[in-house]
Amino acid sequence: MESSTTPQPVCAKEALDLLNCAIESPFDRDKCLRFLDALRNCVLEKKVKKFSLVGQSHAAESSKKQGEPLNIPDSTNSR
Repeated sequence: MESSTTPQPVCAKEALDLLNCAIESPFDRDKCLRFLDALRNCVLEKKVKKFSLVGQSHAAESSKKQGEPLNIPDSTNSR
């Protein structure tokens, strides 16, 4: 059966895990390398050609040509 939830961009979890790992303090290189390996395996399996961020002027064109873009909103640090 199909779910009524919005589909996630391809490899979104793997990409976010890696990005969040990169900003952790203290930095755990081995952990981040595991996330990098997981992302690499995902993009190879799903045949991802390119990621793009929400708000990029060519995001709509890229999604038509290469599938769903990785939706990572632009963020500012509010601390």
